[in-house]
Amino acid sequence: MPINITMPALSPTMEEGNLAKWLVKEGDKVTSGDVIAEIETDKATMEVEAVDEGTVAKIVIPEGTEGVKVNALIAILAEEGEDVAAAAKGGDAAAPAKAEAPKAEDKTTPAAETKAAEPAKQEQPKAAPAPAAQADASRVFSSPLARRIAKEAGVDIARVTGSGPHGRVVKKDVEAAISGGVAKAAPAGAAQPSAAKPMSDDAVLKLFEEGSYELVAHDGMRKTIARRLLESKLSIPHFYLTIDCELDALLALRAQINASAPLRKTENGEVPAFKLSVNDLIIKATALALRDIPEANVSWTETNMVKHKHADVGVAVSIPGGLITPIVRRADEKPLSVISNEMKDMAKRARERKLKPEEYQGGTTSVSNLGMFGVKDFAAIINPPHATIFAIGAGEPRAVVKNGEVKVANVMSVTLSTDHRAVDGALAAELAQAFKRRIENPMGMLV
Repeated sequence: MPINITMPALSPTMEEGNLAKWLVKEGDKVTSGDVIAEIETDKATMEVEAVDEGTVAKIVIPEGTEGVKVNALIAILAEEGEDVAAAAKGGDAAAPAKAEAPKAEDKTTPAAETKAAEPAKQEQPKAAPAPAAQADASRVFSSPLARRIAKEAGVDIARVTGSGPHGRVVKKDVEAAISGGVAKAAPAGAAQPSAAKPMSDDAVLKLFEEGSYELVAHDGMRKTIARRLLESKLSIPHFYLTIDCELDALLALRAQINASAPLRKTENGEVPAFKLSVNDLIIKATALALRDIPEANVSWTETNMVKHKHADVGVAVSIPGGLITPIVRRADEKPLSVISNEMKDMAKRARERKLKPEEYQGGTTSVSNLGMFGVKDFAAIINPPHATIFAIGAGEPRAVVKNGEVKVANVMSVTLSTDHRAVDGALAAELAQAFKRRIENPMGMLV
């Protein structure tokens, strides 16, 4: 019988992807393990291998198609000895059921989010009379995420018509109600926080003279970055503190280590086995600071505090169209030379969009360094599931007072953003001081 090939989930958070390229054509025979297609996610391009053996009877989704949902039918295989034409027709009957099967998870794809943001182009949920039994929002058949969004926006969820299984109210229903202004606000006595309503596309474009701009469609990466940053800022109570770190000892040690690096032979002659950057030392200092203050090496969940046993440091890397955060695993245990070479390799592959999901997902903290751009200080947005992120400013000569005398020292401002649910002010201050000690006494990073 025909074998359906569906869009794979290449990471736990993937909801859709772009079918970039087919590496087989109809009529080709494939065996298990053959690479048959390339799929673009929001962060990387990955190869897809065949699981079964057979002949490609039909390619359902052509290459270059964007926004293909996970589990949607993309191709049909005919088994050994099976009529290829019959297999293609047999697979067609199964396609709608496979592609349109509802997901158990309450997730909204970027396409659905775009649709929700354009109320003029979609059917608005109807304001249904709320029965007495559903006067309490907790009794409405709805997802926890939908209830939270409705609560934050001051929307009466009992008056939102659900589109999920059995009429369940899901995230996109609430967002559509907010955009359309259909659902009535919850009673004033409930004291719900209000949410700012974003301007519609048409409202924004009306502010500018026609012909004075061009429209560039958001790609999957930019949509994902926007969604996650908004969710982080709305759902995580950010707390910030800034410290100044002297860099003179660190810069001197870096120069000494690089000067003593062993040489290795390459096609271009002998080159140093490693070359430390200031950022490599910052990664190590961040990891050791979390090891020094283990209570801050945590992630928040609604039921538990996740206490991590190792410091896995994500490092923000700018790539065309956005940014990605490759993770140096167990950075607290690795020598500086290993961190340096590992980071250079991951940054290179990140810009080529060749990182594997496990190389940029997870982690226990992040570092965002804009010092090389001359930025003095800034506050970064936390990258869930992290509870902290270190924003690194530029090192610059400043006047400092030492033993009652004014001296000139290279000083770097660092702003620590924390999730106040997991890391309180005093604990954040301890972590910041631990980081400062590591930066200003860098010899300790060598032992």
